[in-house]
Amino acid sequence: MSRERPAGADWRRQQEKSNLAILRLMVWISLTFGRRVGRLVLYGIAAYYVLFAPRARRYSRAYLNRALGRWAGWGDGFRHVFSFASTIHDRIYLLNDRFDLFDIEVVGAEALHAALARQPGALLIGAHLGSFEVLRAVGRGRAGLKVAMLMYEENARKINTTLAAINPAAGDDIIALGHMGSMLAARDRLDQGYLVGMLADRGLGDDATVDCQFLGAPAPFPLGPFRTAAMLGRPVFFMTGLYLGGNRYCIHFEPLADFSATPRAERDAAIRAAMQNYADRLTHFCRVAPYNWFNFFDFWQNNP
Repeated sequence: MSRERPAGADWRRQQEKSNLAILRLMVWISLTFGRRVGRLVLYGIAAYYVLFAPRARRYSRAYLNRALGRWAGWGDGFRHVFSFASTIHDRIYLLNDRFDLFDIEVVGAEALHAALARQPGALLIGAHLGSFEVLRAVGRGRAGLKVAMLMYEENARKINTTLAAINPAAGDDIIALGHMGSMLAARDRLDQGYLVGMLADRGLGDDATVDCQFLGAPAPFPLGPFRTAAMLGRPVFFMTGLYLGGNRYCIHFEPLADFSATPRAERDAAIRAAMQNYADRLTHFCRVAPYNWFNFFDFWQNNP
């Protein structure tokens, strides 16, 4: 069912009140003293948020109960926040090309390369699941894999501010939506053979949404990323860079939809099918790696 409902107003109110200040401190600690010392600090940060952010803890537990199939205790909540903090911390090293610190596996790249062989460029639709940055970092480190990100203008501004605190050059491939030239810029990158990524599990407050079955209940997903994908007319892959603990990541690519030959009359139906397919794959990976989905708000919006 399609509806006009705030897909992301709650998370925008809650998001990252002090993340930038903490990040700047972590950048200094981590680059000065190394990853091992930096990770020790994460334990304190995670414990603080578990103890003193009751609203986020409540919504984390509501999600984990579904993903784990059991009651999520305090230890589960800590692992959830610690995984989130770990991916942010590792971004410091990935953005500074310290790939030697990580063990990164890639699954499903064959189908992606096959799609790129048929025409230049492909779209990646991910979620706040694991680390998208690990893909961008691997792309910079491996020839022939160029990655750009499409995101809402407000988020693009915040991300660029964050990236500038780590490595100013890292923001070069962020494309802000909402401008006349946004789609043209994305199409140009695709024509140049780029992978253009979007995250599709959160929207802005005025986004139209579609209810999809997700972890056993209907939840609102924003239409915008899939409308954008249909307009750009490329093969679409689900992508996630799961954090496996320690220094290990696993990047997954899975075919999601192909809008390159979808007739206009069939576009709406194709978008709805792609959205449910996306929600199904997100469900799968949330069960495989439950502490990797970093949404600390009421995603189901009080659906029982």
